[in-house]
Order: sequence, then structure tokens, then C-alpha cells
Amino acid sequence: MLEYKTDQEEFWAGEFGNEYIKRNYDPQIIAGNLNLFSKIFKDTIKVNSILEFGANIGQNLIAIKQLLPEAQITAIEINKSACEFLKKNGWIEVINESILNFEIKETFDFVFTKGVLIHVNPEELFAVYKKLYEATNKYILVAEYYNPQPVEINYRGHSNKLFKRDFAGELLSKYSDLKLLNYGFSYHLDNNFPQDDLNWFLLKKIGGINK
Repeated sequence: MLEYKTDQEEFWAGEFGNEYIKRNYDPQIIAGNLNLFSKIFKDTIKVNSILEFGANIGQNLIAIKQLLPEAQITAIEINKSACEFLKKNGWIEVINESILNFEIKETFDFVFTKGVLIHVNPEELFAVYKKLYEATNKYILVAEYYNPQPVEINYRGHSNKLFKRDFAGELLSKYSDLKLLNYGFSYHLDNNFPQDDLNWFLLKKIGGINK
């Protein structure tokens, strides 16, 4: 049984996380992800290995696999039921673990979160930044809700479960050898490929002195 450091981890590992799977099992999401990641990967070079922090049932990774069919793909996911979905794909290395407990043993060309940092306890956030940074040898993608200042938002009737802030800006401030390559916004009323009002930021590790 997994051990949890925060209420947020227990929340996503339990029944709410199971219900989230049912709400988000939608082929249209994969279509939107294909559009999103095709924009993101146009600025990358030789991405052969990918790690997603908080993959849920893999709808981001399914889209990425179509764009980069030869890439080796690994997923970290806290919810056991979601991991069972991930394993059905056959080509995803699945790690059923909390991000906060995950130990980095190798690096990947492309490491990312999408709608995950917003649910991390703010007191643990910089520890997660460190894992993102140490896990990549080339690129970090942060696709989250943006706000200039940290703010908590009520999430489906639950408090202390969703937090908006400038995640990418904090990463760039913390690590001087990260460079912003590109960024964008995906609107929930897009006529063809709606997303959940995400701001995405593509960062590259270029070498240098870290703060």
C-alpha cells in the first residue's frame, strides 16, 4: 500500500481519483491532445524518451505515441485503477507511485505535467520542481492553470485541492540553466480542439549554474 505525505495525495489515490477516470474517458480529449502536443513538439529535437508525472489513464501519452511512435514512454501515477488502464496499452512503463515518493534513477528527454501541479500541496511543490528538473536531460513541459500569484480555487466542492500560480516562472527562477522555448494557451471553447483553459510552457535544459 502506498504511503502518502499530504491530503492531496490521498484524495487522488482514492474514490475521487476513481471518479475522475470515469469523467475523463473521452476520445475527444485525445484529439485535443494531438493538436496540443503537435504544437509543442515542433520546438523539440530528438525526443526518444518521455516521462509523465501524473498520467492518469494515459490520454496525453496515447496522443504522444501517435506523434512519436518510437519514443520510450514511462508514466508515474498514484491511482491504482488508473494504472490498470495504463498497463493495458502495453507500451507504457507504469510506476504506481506518488510523485513525492518517486525516486529518480534515470533521465528522460522530455518530462512533463499536465493538470497535475495544480493539485500538489504548495508546501511540497518545490520538491516536485526538483524532481522534474533532475529527471530531464533536455525538456520540461508544464501545462497547468496559470496565475501571476499563488491562489487557491474551490475544486468541485472541495477546498485545499486546487492551486493556481506561475509554475513555469518559478522553475525558471529556481534553475538558471532552464530556458523558455515556447508557450501557449488552449481554450475550452476552441471549435475543434478544446482544452481546459491550460497555459503551457516548454522549457529546455541548456547547462549552467543553478540557484
